Amino acid sequence: MTEDLQDASASALLTLTEAAAVLRTPVATLRYWRHLGVGPAGFRLGRRVLYRRQDLDRWIEAQRTAQAVDRPRR
Repeated sequence: MTEDLQDASASALLTLTEAAAVLRTPVATLRYWRHLGVGPAGFRLGRRVLYRRQDLDRWIEAQRTAQAVDRPRR
């Protein structure tokens, strides 16, 4: 049962507002990132832009590892 809940939350579809809340960024910033093609992967479903939670998590991890590589070692 717990695995089912984890699978459901990982594949959950989030609205633009919900995705911005997860990323703790303004909705306008998420829209701008989408316009530039630099933000997390999203897709249109009808008129709405949706994000898969696992895509957000993957994008966050990619940002974290990219910054870790860019930092000079002491």
